Amino acid sequence: MTLADASIAPAVLDRAREASRPALRVATARLEPPLARVAAYHMGWADEAGRELPGNGGKALRPALALLSAEAVGAPTAVGVPGAVAVELVHNFSLIHDDLMDGDEERRHRPTAWKVFGPGLAVLAGDGLLVLAEQVLMDADEADGDRAARLLTEATARLIDGQSQDLSFEARLDVTVEECLTMAGNKTGALLACASAIGAALAGADERTVQALYGFGHHLGVAFQAVDDLLGIWGRPEVTGKPAWNDLRRRKKSVPVVAALASDTTAGRELARIYTDEGPRNEEGLALAARLVEEAGGRARTETEAARRLEQAMACLDSLDVPQGTYTDLTSLAAFTTTREL
Repeated sequence: MTLADASIAPAVLDRAREASRPALRVATARLEPPLARVAAYHMGWADEAGRELPGNGGKALRPALALLSAEAVGAPTAVGVPGAVAVELVHNFSLIHDDLMDGDEERRHRPTAWKVFGPGLAVLAGDGLLVLAEQVLMDADEADGDRAARLLTEATARLIDGQSQDLSFEARLDVTVEECLTMAGNKTGALLACASAIGAALAGADERTVQALYGFGHHLGVAFQAVDDLLGIWGRPEVTGKPAWNDLRRRKKSVPVVAALASDTTAGRELARIYTDEGPRNEEGLALAARLVEEAGGRARTETEAARRLEQAMACLDSLDVPQGTYTDLTSLAAFTTTREL
């Protein structure tokens, strides 16, 4: 396993934005004006009044993976653009809906779309982005657009399954780490897997190659989610854009919490008592819960799982003969997503 320097990743992401953003904006403009306005606000392109904003919006990790997957099989970057646009549209559909279902009021350091425009328009804007994603692939010039559309449809179905599993965990204290990892594989891993393979599918690559790239993205996605779970407890608000101890505040059953609850330790049992207390939780109580998760081994278990999944992702990538420059870019993204600052 040879990971490139994570410091390369921002340049890789910038290049992906430059290559995919024009087509993404053209696609989003096909929505009805009220929904296009919500989408432009959510993407970070406009303020709530529809005025253009400077800046790059999201990280563009999924578009970058889609473009690199085309390059990985020797195709021009442009072949991957419809896939890059499609996965980014599905990603933003899920974020808009997640923010509403989770009651999150801030994303990227400003109010979420549903807080600004109301739940109704937010739901419809998310729905619109999902439909657009399929339309973009159906309209693609590439002969393998249908193959890419099947990949995206399967990933979206798994993403929805994962969100359903995540919601069902809220009422349970007996969630296992394995269940939690399965949920992460669906909710996060499926779309990263699709992103990592869709460019190759559009380029007409053989099935073994597409599946190896899919495996790379799947394991990277679980590692990404594990790190995200760590950030959800110990991440600094100025880095995450969310309040401190956000996952504990919402009593979320993330991997570190579930690992701690299942630890059969004094700290784990105390954490379970806190999690069943329905009363309001102050900052002191949140700090205590974070300390109990760490004492019960939840943080260490999650860090180990992230490292294990990263190794599995790299094994999938190393099974292919990827051009050196593309390999460096892919592994820089892998390093970037698993070493995000707490």
